[in-house]
Amino acid sequence: MSSQTQVLVEEKSSVRILTLNRPKQLNALSFDMISRLLQLFLAYEEDPSVKLVILKGQGRAFCAGGDVLSVVRDIKQGKWRLGADFFTDEYTLNYVMATNTKAQVSILNGIVMGGGAGVSIHGRFRVATEKTVFAMPETELGLFPDVGASYFLSRLPGFLGEYVGLTGARLDGAEMLACGLATHFVPSTRLTALEADLCEVRSSNPIFASTIIDAYTQKPHLKQHSAYHRLDVIDRCFSKRTVEEIVSALEREATQEPNDWISTTIGALKKASPASLKIALRSIREGRFQSVGQCLIREYRMVCHVMKGDISKDFLEGARAILIDKDRSPKWKPWRLEEMKDSMVEQYFKKVEEEEGWEDLKLLQRKNLPSFAISKL
Repeated sequence: MSSQTQVLVEEKSSVRILTLNRPKQLNALSFDMISRLLQLFLAYEEDPSVKLVILKGQGRAFCAGGDVLSVVRDIKQGKWRLGADFFTDEYTLNYVMATNTKAQVSILNGIVMGGGAGVSIHGRFRVATEKTVFAMPETELGLFPDVGASYFLSRLPGFLGEYVGLTGARLDGAEMLACGLATHFVPSTRLTALEADLCEVRSSNPIFASTIIDAYTQKPHLKQHSAYHRLDVIDRCFSKRTVEEIVSALEREATQEPNDWISTTIGALKKASPASLKIALRSIREGRFQSVGQCLIREYRMVCHVMKGDISKDFLEGARAILIDKDRSPKWKPWRLEEMKDSMVEQYFKKVEEEEGWEDLKLLQRKNLPSFAISKL
C-alpha cells in the first residue's frame, strides 16, 4: 500500500480532507503515512487557497497509534537508528500541527491512542463522539506517553494527566470534552453534515470553523462511574512525588473505601513497566514547565534511550508480550519499582552521547505559536 492510498486526500474548494486509510491496522501510523502527512501539512501552510484541514480515520478507529512493530523489527536487527528516523518524522509532524497557521479539525470518531493523539490533540479543533475511546497505553508496552503527551497531559486539570499517562486509563468522548482533550462533542450521526458545512469555509480565521462546529456540539453526560467524578482521589494520590508513593496512596484509599476503580487503577500500575512508569512521571512533571517544542526534544532523547536499550530493554519485552506473542505477561527488568533507581531514570533525560552522529531533535523554525489549549477559542 503506497502512502497515497494510506492517506486519502479530498480537495473541496478551500478545504482539504485527509483520511487515514489502514482500517485493518486501526490506522496505525506507518513511516510512509507520517512522511506523507508532514509533506501535506507543510504544503497546505504555504498554499493560500487552503483555509482548513480536516483529519479523520477510515473504519472504527481514528488512529490507534504509531506502527511500533516496524520499529521493533529495526531494533532487533541492530538498527535502532532507523527507529529514530521514524520518531524524528513523527515528532516533527506533531510540532508542525501544534504550530500550524491553518486550523486543523480532527474527527475523533473511534479509537484514539498513542501516536493517534499526537496527530490530533496538537491541532486546533478536536471533535469527539459517543464512539471515541482515548488512551495513552505506552507504560504497558515498556514505552512512555510521547508525541508531545508530556505537554498536553501536564496541562489537564489537577493531576489527571499523571493518572491517564501512568495507568493507560481509557477516556470516552464526554470525558475528553470535560478535561479539554476534545474541544467539541458531536454525535457520530451528525458528522457527515458537519463535514459538508465545514467544506464551505472560505477563511483561514479559525472563528469560522469554530462557529460551524459549535452549532453541532452537544454537552454529553459523564457516566456515573467516570474517573472524572474521582478527581479529588486522583489529585490526592497522583500528586505524590514518586510512583511508589502514588501506589501507596492508592492502597491507603483502597483500605478506606474499596471499589472497582481503585483496584483497577492499582492493577494497571502494577502491570506496567517500572522503568516506564518512572520516566513517564518525570516526563509529565517536566512538561508542565516546558513549551511543546521543548517537550518533543526531550521526549526524543528519551525514546532514543528506550530503543537503544542500554538502561532497560522493556520496550522489546512489552512489544513481545502485547503485540507479538500476545501472552500479556511481560518480564520487566528491573522487575520492581524500587530497583529502578533515580540514577537510571536520570540517564533517559541525557543526550545520547556515545553514538556517532547522533543529534538532538532539530525542530523546524516556526512563526506560529502552539495552538493547543484546554479550552477552545
